[in-house]
Amino acid sequence: MRYELYYWPMIQGRGEYVRLALEEVAAGYRDVAREPGGMAAMTKILDAKSGTPPFAPPFLKAGKLLIGQTANILFYLGGRHDLAPKAEAGQLWVHQLQLTITDFVVEIHDTHHPLGPTLYYEDQRVPAKKRTAEFWDERVPKFLGYFEDILKDNGPYITGRRLTYVDLSLFQIVDGLRYAFPQRMNAFERRIPGLVGLHDRVAARPNIAAYLASERRIAFNEDGIFRRYKALDA
Repeated sequence: MRYELYYWPMIQGRGEYVRLALEEVAAGYRDVAREPGGMAAMTKILDAKSGTPPFAPPFLKAGKLLIGQTANILFYLGGRHDLAPKAEAGQLWVHQLQLTITDFVVEIHDTHHPLGPTLYYEDQRVPAKKRTAEFWDERVPKFLGYFEDILKDNGPYITGRRLTYVDLSLFQIVDGLRYAFPQRMNAFERRIPGLVGLHDRVAARPNIAAYLASERRIAFNEDGIFRRYKALDA
């Protein structure tokens, strides 16, 4: 099956977690909004008044299915491309972990836009500075410490010896935090050696390494979830 992924063409964002899964399993897919006329095609689906229209990108067309929400898309792909355990309990477990990552992604975004996404960063610098301090003092240790402990019990991947889509998503979390907060992350990484090792193992997987070196991998930039503001990285 050839998939159609719909997401904003200029950022990694939440769509990147889906791209990583598709690239790992070498699935044929179109990144539709990056093609000529792709934004119009995506808007048409979002504006649909019937059927099961998604609320927002990313969403994936798989045959007659139209699947929205990052964790939901990964739940679907994981069961069909050996990126999740076979047993129902295991599938629910990795889905639960992905939903926890989804919560963390929201908190990452809110470091630079704590008052809301419709305001410019320049209009919320003071609360962003306060939010970021709390994020690194309290939230990063809580979230990354949780995944670090799971890796200590299971390793080398989050559920044991086989890669799941959660491992790909944790790679993206570490990679994104390194971009957005290079100084803070450099100091924090000594506390999460398991996650650092997981990041490196994922980056070295042949299909992922090829993807990261290709033009398909959109560079981190100041329009995405992971944004680098020097005032916040201190």
